[in-house]
Amino acid sequence: MERKTIDLDQGWDYMQKGIMKLKRILEGLPETPFSSEEYMMLYTTIYNMCTQKPPHDYSQQLYDKYKEAFEEYITSTVLPSLREKHDEFMLRELVKRWANHKVMVRWLSHFFHYLDRYFIARRSLPPLNEVGLTCFRDLVYIELKDNAKDAIITLIDKEREGEQIDRSLLKNVLDIYVEIGMGQMDNYEQDFEAHLLRETGPYYSRKASNWIQEDTCLDYMLKSKECVEKERDRVSHYLHSSSKPKLVEKVQRELLVVFVTELFENENSGCRALLKDDKVEDLSLWCRLYHEIPNGLKPVANVFKQHITAEGTVLVQQAEDAAMNHAGHAVQEQVLIRKIIELHDKYTEYVTNYFLNHTLFHKALKEAFDIFCNKTVGGSSSSELLATFCDNILKKGGGDKMGDEAIEETLEKVVKLLAYISDKDLFAEFYRKKLARRLLFDRSANDDHERSILTKLKQQCGGQFTVKMERMVTDLTLARENQTSFVEYLSNNSNANPGIDLSVTVLTTGFWPSYKSSDLNLPLEMVKCVEVFKGFYETKTKHRKLTWIYSLGQCNVNGKFGQKTIELIVSTYQAATLLLFNSPDRLSYSEVMSQLNLTHDDLVRLLHSLSCAKYKILIKEPNTKTISQNDYFEFNSKFSDRMRRIKIPLPPVDERKKIVEDVDKDRRYAIDAAIVRIMKSRKVLDRQQLVSECVEQLSRMFKPDIKAIKKRMEDLISRDYLERDKENPNTFRYLA
Repeated sequence: MERKTIDLDQGWDYMQKGIMKLKRILEGLPETPFSSEEYMMLYTTIYNMCTQKPPHDYSQQLYDKYKEAFEEYITSTVLPSLREKHDEFMLRELVKRWANHKVMVRWLSHFFHYLDRYFIARRSLPPLNEVGLTCFRDLVYIELKDNAKDAIITLIDKEREGEQIDRSLLKNVLDIYVEIGMGQMDNYEQDFEAHLLRETGPYYSRKASNWIQEDTCLDYMLKSKECVEKERDRVSHYLHSSSKPKLVEKVQRELLVVFVTELFENENSGCRALLKDDKVEDLSLWCRLYHEIPNGLKPVANVFKQHITAEGTVLVQQAEDAAMNHAGHAVQEQVLIRKIIELHDKYTEYVTNYFLNHTLFHKALKEAFDIFCNKTVGGSSSSELLATFCDNILKKGGGDKMGDEAIEETLEKVVKLLAYISDKDLFAEFYRKKLARRLLFDRSANDDHERSILTKLKQQCGGQFTVKMERMVTDLTLARENQTSFVEYLSNNSNANPGIDLSVTVLTTGFWPSYKSSDLNLPLEMVKCVEVFKGFYETKTKHRKLTWIYSLGQCNVNGKFGQKTIELIVSTYQAATLLLFNSPDRLSYSEVMSQLNLTHDDLVRLLHSLSCAKYKILIKEPNTKTISQNDYFEFNSKFSDRMRRIKIPLPPVDERKKIVEDVDKDRRYAIDAAIVRIMKSRKVLDRQQLVSECVEQLSRMFKPDIKAIKKRMEDLISRDYLERDKENPNTFRYLA
């Protein structure tokens, strides 16, 4: 059956009835809801009018009338209702009208849905939903946007001043600015946000100008924090989320950036004053406020660095003054290290707990400690002071007042301080020297602590840093096993009897510090000991040569002074000297020298310790405080002491100079190796870049001198490792 053709006017009259019913519903007038039959009839009417054969296909006309329906409703009803209201009432009406308009768009889009599916798609026309929203934008939004914007900003200003406002109303109005852009934020940003930001600046500028005059820095910052938080709160409740960074930045600028100098330099409550008074909670607030501002923490970090540097420099100067006055020099140096550790603990806690663990403050802390941790005190480098501090803790009696946990914790902190020391190789050499004395003379309090700090040093500085030290500890373990074997050897070989109790420590050359070995003429008693041990050692290995370091030896000698016997704890050299006086009792300086085969310097130290120091085992003629080559020495048979066992120390030798010389020699090798390593991989390099890369590689262990690097480059050229480019003398080539 052929479908009856619907005329345009006839069909539109029917549609108008449906549209009128929809308008009445929107206006809140008495009206029954649309039934499914009504909805289908309206949809079918449009469908039929669009699918009739030309010239009765009214798709274009219906598309136009769809738009006209909105325009007519807006012009006749919506705009008059909005124009008669103002301020907050106008905003409420606008929200209501926008909600109604969206409902109308949704219903009419359903009625006219066939147009969307076919006609609009084929003609590439704006879809029905967009047409409906565009009508509201062009007729309502454009006329009222400025009034609405002013009303919104007025309400925001009231809220900033502490008044209660209807936040949900603002949220709904601002949603119109967003939704009217149909996916674009231009309307929201240009018609509202830009104006809000423009008003916000002067508002907070006025506030800041008053507060900075009246309040302390802390009160000012607390108010600033509250303002920033409230603006964030506004965004979360009714502004669009995209406004948050812009609005917060505007507030931060007016409150914190503009007045940063005044806040910083305030004599009583500025940043410097807070640091000086240890007001960490206030400093923490400062950091939380400024860390979101680009480069906002940089000035705070700079002041932090200056403050730590000043405090550390004062500590160093106090120790230096004590050293100049010879007031407990060694004690003051150890106190200095403890104070520096306390200082590091204090400001590390600041950075971690109060300064957001921010890298800028870690950097400031490091740079500050780099400055004063590398100063010398009383002629001692920081490397030596740190090594001595470790020695005092680790040797017997040094850490007795500290528990195991406290010692471990202190060692951990010392290793952290080492990170700031530029001459780590010098520390390693001083530490190795002191470790050797602890191990060789049984002065180490606890093997576990010795191994523990080596593990910490290895983690901090790498395996190469501790390899020799670790082998030293291992050597001592092997030496003890070796001594046990030697005792067994003596018990099993009745012919091999040294005549005296003998303990020998066998060490591996290369791992231990270099010690002076001399051709000391040993007494017969000691010669026999050496021969017996050699015989034992040859049973274990024939491929190793023993070199005897008599300077490290220690002897227990019984001295008979009249009716009393006193046990003397002396060095091998001292023992050999004393044994000369068994017969005859009196010897000249030159006789002692020829019989012992020692240098003048060594002999002066020996004879001084035995005749001029606390325990005068020998009587010197003439009776002066210094040793000369014309002196005579005689056994003091009348010597007495209330102790039955005394230790006679040798005058201390300042080993600092030799250690520094050894380190300098090692540095030359390290620089050579770095230059060759770099050139081997790069083949050709200019002078400046080679020096730069060399410094970068070596700075982990020591701060290389540029002149020293250039000198080593010249040396490598003379040894045919490098050559200069013939055309450019500042360019070097590697010679394979």
